[in-house]
Amino acid sequence: MNLIQWAQSPWGQQVPIHIAWSLLWVSAIGGVLFLIVHAIYVKFWAKPETAHTSEGSLTASGARLHVPERVARHSLGARLFHLIMAIAMLALLVTAFLPKVGVQFPWVTYHWIAGIVLTISVIYHIIHATFVLDFWSIWPDNEDIEDASRRLKRAMGQSAPPPRKFAKYPLENKLYHLVVMLAGLAVICTGLFMMKRVQTPFFTRNPYLFGDMTWGWMYVLHGLAGIGFVALVTVHIYFAIRPEKLFITKSMIVGWITREQYLEHHDPERWPVTEQVSETAPAKSKSVPA
Repeated sequence: MNLIQWAQSPWGQQVPIHIAWSLLWVSAIGGVLFLIVHAIYVKFWAKPETAHTSEGSLTASGARLHVPERVARHSLGARLFHLIMAIAMLALLVTAFLPKVGVQFPWVTYHWIAGIVLTISVIYHIIHATFVLDFWSIWPDNEDIEDASRRLKRAMGQSAPPPRKFAKYPLENKLYHLVVMLAGLAVICTGLFMMKRVQTPFFTRNPYLFGDMTWGWMYVLHGLAGIGFVALVTVHIYFAIRPEKLFITKSMIVGWITREQYLEHHDPERWPVTEQVSETAPAKSKSVPA
């Protein structure tokens, strides 16, 4: 199966011009198959205790005394970035792939505008995460790897120490973020260069900036990353609407999780919190004399 489309240049050289668009269906079907297999696994084979056993963390009663009723999880800036990035990403996917399945419209202009929006949002996110947020909280660490090994062994029926509860982000979130980051940077970097081949207010059109071979492999990389996002977005939406993950999805909207959710899913030693969210908190119940 030829995964790359080739063409012959005026000088007789075989150069890549894009990926094979059949890969679009491979990515889409692969994403759907993943969520089906995962849903079946969770329904019939998953053992909840392997993912929620706590070791070495504060006791729930002791931690509860120091945890606010609402635990801040995502700042307003982080939530706005996520919203803008999601809209830009969906616009990029729609404008890139609808014409390939027969829906014709002036997609090029909409595509590069969405690309500029995505680029600006990612630049903002890098600066915000570096200087305002806890930059290292989203990167896998040794404890994540150790606990993942423990969960795998226990899921396979082998003897292993009980894994700890998660820090702010579970390992699967961190790994997903890493894959999205690599795919996103590939799309953005190649897309910015590809804008030189069309007329925009930002760049003077210059299709001769690179040779045919360089342009060809740039289109291949851009297409592979874009097609990868079809599966990535499918998986992301699937996990966002799973019942056990809805509290995380809600936190991306309101910015916080409850004290009970924090203590149930997170280790206070790995993700210490003391700050009460600024939004209006629920009124505390008053004791009524007997």
